[in-house]
Formats: sequence, C-alpha cells, structure tokens
Amino acid sequence: MFLILLAAAAAPSPQEARFETCLALSDANPAAALTEASAWRSTGGGVLARQCEGLAYAAQKRWAPAATAFEQAAREAERDRDGRAARIWVQAGNAALAAGDAAKARGFLESAIVSGVLKGEELGEAYLDRARATAMLGQTKIARGDLDQALKLVPADPLGWLLSATMARRDGDLARAAKDIEEAARRAPDEPGVMLEAGNIAVLSGSNAAARAAWEAAIKAAPASPAGKAAAEQLARLP
Repeated sequence: MFLILLAAAAAPSPQEARFETCLALSDANPAAALTEASAWRSTGGGVLARQCEGLAYAAQKRWAPAATAFEQAAREAERDRDGRAARIWVQAGNAALAAGDAAKARGFLESAIVSGVLKGEELGEAYLDRARATAMLGQTKIARGDLDQALKLVPADPLGWLLSATMARRDGDLARAAKDIEEAARRAPDEPGVMLEAGNIAVLSGSNAAARAAWEAAIKAAPASPAGKAAAEQLARLP
C-alpha cells in the first residue's frame, strides 16, 4: 500500500503531463508545439499553456513573442500563487535579452530576484542575467554590483568571469580584467569569446604577441562566429 501511495504521489497531474508533452514537441516540431499551446491556452490551460507557448516561440528564435508569452505566464502564476512565477520571470528575462530589449529584461529579472524564491545557482544566474541587461543599458556601476553577486553564487560559470573581465577592461582596470579573463579561460578554454577578450586585454596591456596569439586562436576555433570575425578585424589592425 505504501508503494502504491508513493507512486501516486509521484505521478504528474494531467496538466503537468500535457506540459511535458508540449515541451518535447517544442524540441521536435516548434510550429506544432505552438499550435498545441495556443489550443490548450484557449481551453483554460493557464500558466503551463502560456509557458509552453513561450518555449515554442523560443525554439523558433522568435524572442519578442516568447518574452511576451513568458511574461503573461509569470503574471498568471503570481496571481495564482502557484510557485512557478520566479523561474518563469527568468525565462522572460532571457527571451527579452535575446530580443535586444534590455529594459524589459531587467524588469523581468528584477521580479524574479525580489521574489525571494530563487536560491543558490538559480539566484546567481538571475543576477548574472540582470547584470548583462544593466550593462546593455550603459549602467555599468549598477551592473558591477549584480555581477559581483553572481560571481559569488556561480563561480563556475565562465560567462560571469568573461563579462567581469570585459567590464573591467572598459573601466580601465586592466589588472582585474587580466585576472578575470584567466578565470574565464580556465573554465572555458575553447570558447572563442574568451579568446577574443583575452586578446583585447593583452593589446591594451602592451603585449601584442599575446594579443595576436589569442585572436588567432579565436579565429581558428570559430572563424564564422561573431567572436571569430571580431578577432580577425582586431588582428588586421595589429602592427
């Protein structure tokens, strides 16, 4: 009897099972997932239907409607107090960042952080995303505060160290920039964006040879990527 009750407790609800199906469909066939999510939402699917709609848009890289769908899902989750809102706000923030709307992204991530629900790595990633949004808005001093919080909570994430190094370079703190890009490279040695930034810091520090080596590595790693192309442009300017 105990095992039967345990299995029943672990079984997903019909809504959760439908969400899992819609989630799998968004990976295999995003257009079909969007149709399913829209039909589900029209028949009272609620938070999970809207969240699946956002995931289907995201799978198609339609970031602006994805952000809107996630925002609607998060607001509905807040209204229903079902505990999902904070994590959906993070999804909304990331979609808005991908859409290039830093102001919306920061607002969404603010909602996630102030909820008090996120802890540990989840909170650290939210701080990191809000730092990215704030930096995009040109408010680097405020972004630095969020970024330092993120580095404490998710020190293994190379993106945090890369962003920190870039921010320090732009602020003229080359000593910190060099230290932080070393941390990024230790965690993501094959990442072309890290190689690009390492070259940027090296050339400003007076080491053209190190800059050349870093930029050549970025080009070799991913010549057609934005980092690879930027490295090629930087390399062409090197005396």
